Amino acid sequence: MRTLDSDETEQADLRGGSPPWRAASKRPPPLAENLSCDALIVGAGITGALVAERLTRQGLDVVIVDREHPGRGSTAASTSMLLWEIDRPLVELTDIYGLDRAARVYRASLQAVTGLTTLVRDHDILSEIRAKRSLYLATGSSAAELLDEHRLRSRIGLPGDFLDHRQLLETFGMARAAAIVSPGVADADPLQLAHSLLRLAVARGARAFDAEATAFDPAGAAVTVGFDNDREIAARAVVLATGYAMPDVVHSRVQAVSSSWAITTAPQPQNIWKDGVLIWECAKDYLYARTTPEGRIMVGGEDSNEIIEPDARDRLIPQKSRALAKRLAALWPLAETEIDYRWAGTFGTTCDGLPLIGPVPGAKGVYAAYGYGGNGITFSYLAAQLIGDLIAGASSPLLDDFALDRDGGMAGH
Repeated sequence: MRTLDSDETEQADLRGGSPPWRAASKRPPPLAENLSCDALIVGAGITGALVAERLTRQGLDVVIVDREHPGRGSTAASTSMLLWEIDRPLVELTDIYGLDRAARVYRASLQAVTGLTTLVRDHDILSEIRAKRSLYLATGSSAAELLDEHRLRSRIGLPGDFLDHRQLLETFGMARAAAIVSPGVADADPLQLAHSLLRLAVARGARAFDAEATAFDPAGAAVTVGFDNDREIAARAVVLATGYAMPDVVHSRVQAVSSSWAITTAPQPQNIWKDGVLIWECAKDYLYARTTPEGRIMVGGEDSNEIIEPDARDRLIPQKSRALAKRLAALWPLAETEIDYRWAGTFGTTCDGLPLIGPVPGAKGVYAAYGYGGNGITFSYLAAQLIGDLIAGASSPLLDDFALDRDGGMAGH
């Protein structure tokens, strides 16, 4: 057997501090016997839960395993802003891959948010999901960049309106040079969403176990996965959905790790900006902000590509929290900046802002579902649909866009 998981990352390494999400769930029972199934999902956070929902919906016999408490890793650190806009603006992505490919990815991302919100509504999934608009704010002298971005988006049929300084101030009360306001986004409680999706999958017959996958053998008709207690599961398909604890077998040259910090204020429904739109900035080190159903303001950012050691990351929580509170006050002076929750998380990024989804090279029957980037849950939903289709025998050009062995535009750029 080949080693599957030499990554010793634990949930405590993926986040520190105190996020606001409180949804409770029981830890599943240990894996006590050898099993066989159609699909084995390794990882029971939001990505694994979305994959489990999709595969049980198409009638597969599904087993889900996680070596720790489901959803308590990077899922619990998420601010759960379900955006279709990607870390790389459409203009930049077009520069890297050409307009056809960039347009395909953006349209798929928009459809993914719509698909996820429809799924939640159709199945009455507890998630506190709310349909929203996004406000993409200019920083410094980026108004001209934003206008170029808006024009290119309009050209390929993406929704949204460009607001100049006056329109932005009149509509949203924010003093920036410009913004793009777009429909089709949402926010949610990521932990509640993950737990609810897992419950739905289990109600359809999926089995969940507490077990650590350590090795795999893809040589036979099925993929055999070995566990730390010497049990084995044979599956026609294995989906790796381990979040930011990525096993060596998956590593991609376009992938990197970064740290991010976030705060949530005390409830202040009287001080919320118009419609509680989801806010993010046109900048490399962008600020992002949302509200919660009880009127709290959640702000994240201050990202670092260098500080990935958990203790060092967590020691910075007080300093980064103060910086985020200051940035919130500058963005929205009406906000009270008393902080109720402050936390840090380790996240996966890619050089082109796109996820890692699809077959794992050299491992027949093994698929990767890694929604890396600023809109991870959107990409996780997309991963569930693409992998579900792939297992059913249907392919998509998006699998080339998200391939693990792509060059990410590094060649020739």
